[in-house]
Amino acid sequence: MVIGGGHHGTVISCYLARAGLKVGVFEAHTALGGGAGSEEGPAPGFRQDFCAHLIRFYTHPANKDFDLASHGLEYLFPEQYAGSAQEVGAIFDDDTSYIGYAAHRAVDPKNPSPTEYAPDNVKKTYDQIARFSAHDADAYLRYVEAYRTHWRPALSRYKYSPPPPWGTQDALEELLGVEGSLLEPVHMFMSLSQLAKDFFESDEMRTIFMREAATSAGCYADDTIGLEGLLHFLVSTLSLEPTALAKGGTQAITDALVSAGRQLGVEYHTGTEVTRVLVESGKAAGVELADGTRVKARIVVSDLGVPQTYLRLLEGAGISDRIKRRIRNISYDRGQILWGNIAVHEFPEYTAEKHNPGIGRQPRLYTGAADAEYMTTKYPHDIFLLGFPQELHVMATADSIWDPSRVPEGKHTFLVEEFCAPARMFSPSEWTRLKEDFTQQWLEKWQSLAPNMTKDNVISTRLYSPYDVEQTHPDMIDGGWTEGSMIASQLGRFRPFPELAKYRTHVPNLYICSSNLHSGGGLGQGSSLNAFNVIAQDHGLS
Repeated sequence: MVIGGGHHGTVISCYLARAGLKVGVFEAHTALGGGAGSEEGPAPGFRQDFCAHLIRFYTHPANKDFDLASHGLEYLFPEQYAGSAQEVGAIFDDDTSYIGYAAHRAVDPKNPSPTEYAPDNVKKTYDQIARFSAHDADAYLRYVEAYRTHWRPALSRYKYSPPPPWGTQDALEELLGVEGSLLEPVHMFMSLSQLAKDFFESDEMRTIFMREAATSAGCYADDTIGLEGLLHFLVSTLSLEPTALAKGGTQAITDALVSAGRQLGVEYHTGTEVTRVLVESGKAAGVELADGTRVKARIVVSDLGVPQTYLRLLEGAGISDRIKRRIRNISYDRGQILWGNIAVHEFPEYTAEKHNPGIGRQPRLYTGAADAEYMTTKYPHDIFLLGFPQELHVMATADSIWDPSRVPEGKHTFLVEEFCAPARMFSPSEWTRLKEDFTQQWLEKWQSLAPNMTKDNVISTRLYSPYDVEQTHPDMIDGGWTEGSMIASQLGRFRPFPELAKYRTHVPNLYICSSNLHSGGGLGQGSSLNAFNVIAQDHGLS
C-alpha cells in the first residue's frame, strides 16, 4: 500500500507491483503525480508545468525498467528538436553573454540514456568561456575529463543507492584524493561562494555557478553544499549533460508511470485521504481512510514527507521526544521561488544576439549582472528581507522552441523563475503584491534586454508564490520545492536526519519514499527506487 500518489508514489508502486505485490495507491487529491503535473495556462490554448520542469528523468532506471516510451513518454532534447545543443545560457546586464553546449548528446530520444560524448560541443563551450577567462576555459576541459572518468559513474551510484552509515564512504567520498577527480576533503565543508571562487576565476562563471545552485537545489552563497551539491551544480553550470522536456509537460511522466502501473495491476484511488497508519502488535498493518474505512496491508509506504507521516499519520504511535524534536528541526528555508509562465506573441529579440548569435534559445537562460559579490552578500539578503532580489537574476526558458505542442501556432511561452522568501514571512495579500511587483520589474528588465518585449507582446502571465505552492503541496513546507533544504547537514546519510535516513521508520513495515529523504528534490532523484530496494531487502522481494 502506498500513501500519496505524488511522483515518488507513482514510481515505487510500479516496482512493488513488478516484485509480485498487490499494490494500492491512495491519493487525497483528484490528480496523481504531485510536482509532476501540467495544466492549461497561462492562457487558453497554452500548456504549462505547475512545479517540476526541465528534467533528466531519462537517466532514472524506471525509464527503462518500465519502458515508459511504450506508454507514451517522449523526451525532447534541444539538439534534436531545436537544431542546437545549447543548454545553459546567460545574458549579463552589459549585454555580454554566454552559451554552454551539451558535452554529451542523446543519440536516441526514445532511449536516451546513456548519452554519448560530443567533442564538437565541448570546443564551442570552451570558446564561450574563453571570452571571459582563459583560466576558466582551461579548467572547463579538466572538469569535462573528470566528469567522464570519475564524476559521472559516481553520481549515478550515489543517487540510486541508499546512503551508507557514517564511517563507510559513499560513492562521492570514494573520489576524494583519487588522481584526476579534482576533489579534495575541504570541498565537503566549503560554502557555495567559496567553491565558486575555488573552481572559477571570472565573475561571469562564478555568478552562473551560484545562480545555478539556486535553480538546482535552492542553495545560497553561505550554504555548505557538500560533494553532492558541488558536482550537481558543476554538471548543470557547464552543460555536461543535456536536459530534456517531456513532450506535452511533466504530466506526461506521471501518465506513463500510471499506465505502466495499471499494466502491472496497481490500483489508484484518487480523492481518497489516508488519516492514520494502523499499528498492530507494534507493526504497520494498513491505513484508516477519512471515511473511517480500514484497509489492511502487509507493507505500508508513505510518499508523504516526514512531518506528515510522523506527526499526523502516526500520532500516538510511540514517537520519542528526540525524534519529534528532530522532525521539527528540519530546515525548510530553501527552494522557494516565484515561478510561472508568460505567453507572448513574438519571440524576444535580444540585443546580445548581435555579438553571440543564438543567445536566448537555451533551456536555462539566466539574466542579471555578472556580479559574484552581489550573489554572495546581497542576493540572499534581499530575498529574506524584501521578498525577492532587487537586482533580478531571473531564469527564463522558452519551452515552445522545442515543444510547439504547448502553444497555439506562432506563439511562444516562457517559464520564468526567481528565488524568494519562505511562505511564512509574508501574508497572503503581501504575496499577491510581491507577485505583481516581481512581474512588473521582470517585464521592464526583459524589455531592456529585448526591445520587442513590450506590454503589447505579452498575452498573459500566471505566477505562483511559495504561499500558493504550500496550499496544494503540504509537504513543500513554506513553499519550498526541495521538501527540506538541500544543505550538507540534510544530504545523503543525514537526510532529513540520521535516524530516518534509510527509508525505514521506527514502526516495522512502514517506509518513507518522499523527497524528504536521499537523494532529495527533483523528478530524477532516487528516493523511491532506493526505498524499494530497502523494502525488497527486508522482505525478500525480487
